[in-house]
Amino acid sequence: MKASDLFVRALEAEGVEYVFAIPGEENLDLLESLRGSKIKLVITRHEQAAGFMAATYGRLTGNSGVCMSTLGPGATNLVTAAAYAQLGGMPMVMVTGQKPIKSSKQGQFQIIDIVDMMQPLTKFTKTIVSGDNIPAHIREAFRQAEEERPGATHLELPEDIAHEHSTMPVLEPSYTRRPIAEEKAIRQAVEAISGARKPLLLVGAGANRKLTAKMLREFVAKLGIPTVTTQMGKGVIDESGPHFIGNTALSDGDFVHRAIDQADLIINVGHDVVEKPPFFMRPGGPEVVHVNFNSAQVDPVYFPQIEVVGDIANSLWQLKEQLEPQEHWSFADAHRIRDALQKHIHEGCGDDSFPMRPQRLVKDVRDVMPEDGIIALDNGMYKIWFARNYPAYAPNTVLLDNALATMGAGLPSAMAAKLVYPERRVVAVCGDGGFMMNSQELETAVRLKQDLIILVLRDDGYGMIKWKQSHMDFHDFGLDFGNPDFVAYAESYGARGHRVSAAAELQPLIKKCCEEGGVHLIDVPVDYSDNDRILNREIRELSRKL
Repeated sequence: MKASDLFVRALEAEGVEYVFAIPGEENLDLLESLRGSKIKLVITRHEQAAGFMAATYGRLTGNSGVCMSTLGPGATNLVTAAAYAQLGGMPMVMVTGQKPIKSSKQGQFQIIDIVDMMQPLTKFTKTIVSGDNIPAHIREAFRQAEEERPGATHLELPEDIAHEHSTMPVLEPSYTRRPIAEEKAIRQAVEAISGARKPLLLVGAGANRKLTAKMLREFVAKLGIPTVTTQMGKGVIDESGPHFIGNTALSDGDFVHRAIDQADLIINVGHDVVEKPPFFMRPGGPEVVHVNFNSAQVDPVYFPQIEVVGDIANSLWQLKEQLEPQEHWSFADAHRIRDALQKHIHEGCGDDSFPMRPQRLVKDVRDVMPEDGIIALDNGMYKIWFARNYPAYAPNTVLLDNALATMGAGLPSAMAAKLVYPERRVVAVCGDGGFMMNSQELETAVRLKQDLIILVLRDDGYGMIKWKQSHMDFHDFGLDFGNPDFVAYAESYGARGHRVSAAAELQPLIKKCCEEGGVHLIDVPVDYSDNDRILNREIRELSRKL
């Protein structure tokens, strides 16, 4: 069997559905092998987008997304996506080509050390030097990508190796059960939680697993412990429930941080220091119980006193079975803070001013999205507003990145979500800066005949950096840019373009786009002039009074 055929059969054995790719001449054997496979090839317009789509596929399914590029510049274009998957805990396998390694007549043309380049960005990276090594290397790449904590892996398949012949059989994936937490650790956590007066549950990205989310909801339903989430933990707990307090969209000084400060114990489930800190631990502050697949990485702002290390779902089940609601638990302060936060969130939701205020924008999007609808956020100022103001009712219905926090991932992530869930409503929410970094993927979405809505929030500048600039009392300088006519731009790719000219137009326009189907881009002018006043000053002043 030709080695490239063996490679594809090994991918099939791993359950691969899609390969997101921009092939080069070094991939042609592999491309020909894919032609006869049930695996669907999705050609993108930039390797970065292929990587973002693969990473998001992994995030949504728990199975490794696969992307492919050629050598040299194709491989370097995957670097940001590799970091995105690695920091975000998303299982992804990258496949890159390379010139022949046994006999090449092209000197060093296009050749860089891709494996060495990928080393700090991946869990596993390897050059395949023999066709007989393909089954073992693919099995190892997928195992490491999906093993907790998930991340990125990389295989380099040189052109001459792909053309070899091999008689090696494909290796089938093995079934592995994760270790569970030891009894002593569970007992210590039970004693600490039972003895606390104001326990608080904090849910991070690592809890976003199907069984873990189920156990968390049972845990909260039985014990009634108030709950907050990190940005990447949104939706793991139903945010319409009576025990949900709020989201740590800001790192400090928000209403939810008053609940954290008033707690005497925090049960921190699935959070690690890769995600921007949801709170800062301080000596003399609340005791922290770390519940995760892996032990805590100690950091100046995170040094938990009790660690429950093992399968999170099993740990939560053990804790739930051994815990009972305690008469001395007091949640009145947390519920009062929740009510104050909800009141503040609703302020400005009916503001008719134009360009649109973010509070109104978030409310209007929430109102037209079904409970299982998915919004995929790029990185920008609006991410904070959506994390704070947009209630999520189910896991993976708010896709945002608070680890690498890269721009340019919003549209590709939405496209991957639509491939995984073609029957669900998917909306990409992008700033004008982030959108233009991968806007060429409009053509890919149109070619795939997706039903997809892209909101481009236009403020003609890098709004989040302007917010930071203002907070530091610097002059408004160096962060403005021009934009194309987004309506004409979308239509040039075969999509439908729309422009909002009044706040009241957005909701009915989104509904109309959903009914029509196809790819729709909506240009939404946004007014961020209140960012500094509300997020830096008003929230802090109001929360201090709680």
